[in-house]
Amino acid sequence: MIQYNNVFNNPNMLCIAQGGMYYVYEHQEDLSVNPRDAAMSYYMKRMNVKKRQVLIQLNNSAVKLQAGAMQWMAGAVKADSGVTGVGNFLGKMARGIATGESAAKPRYSGNGYVMLEPTFRFLLIEDLTTWGEGMVLDDGLFLACDSQIRETIVRRKNIATAVFGGEGLFNLCLSGEGFAVLESPVPREELFEFILQDDVLKIDGNMAIAWSSTLDFSVEKVTKSLLGSAVAKEGFVNTYRGTGRVLMAPTLGGTLMSDTNGPEQTYANPENSVVH
Repeated sequence: MIQYNNVFNNPNMLCIAQGGMYYVYEHQEDLSVNPRDAAMSYYMKRMNVKKRQVLIQLNNSAVKLQAGAMQWMAGAVKADSGVTGVGNFLGKMARGIATGESAAKPRYSGNGYVMLEPTFRFLLIEDLTTWGEGMVLDDGLFLACDSQIRETIVRRKNIATAVFGGEGLFNLCLSGEGFAVLESPVPREELFEFILQDDVLKIDGNMAIAWSSTLDFSVEKVTKSLLGSAVAKEGFVNTYRGTGRVLMAPTLGGTLMSDTNGPEQTYANPENSVVH
């Protein structure tokens, strides 16, 4: 038997989301700040830059994690590498290189708790049953999922789609019944969700962090001609066709985004100006 003190009853840790066996805890303040970094920590808190952690409660269940994500585990929990042989490892390594994820995803099973390492990124819990045949992820988003979730690789139809779309040639696709946890660059409150029904969505840049595997992804010119695209000051756009969902991070660059797309400034002619 384990007694947990200042863990689940910690007033500085707030549970902000829950789904399946996953709980997202957010540290309201960084209580271990040294005097040199106190001012920075103060403004980080004001700007919602906080440490977040995922707690997993296993109940005769199992979970797969991104390698190195576990911080502590307690109870009758067993861990294995998730690799069953040399061939299996080589396949996982190739898949990891292609998608930017870890080559092997350790598996934790049994009864007890598994806490993941803290991160400043935003943690999303996704129910894969709402994604139909599967959810395709942008590189580096995967953190954890139920052990029965299937992992496959989605390959671009052509190299141009990857090069001009700002995406990799391969992406990780999760499918099946269960939950997955993603590390998002923006909070859920800033995510746009598009639900397509035999329709088209075009995004200027790789701001889509996840999309349904049923959607046809391609890269196209904004207009039919290169001249028209140049005049419109737009080049290629990521295009999603069909029926499915897309999660888009419109504020991906935050306050550091370029202002070159803003309205042009108009300046008064000094000769026509009136001095009061």
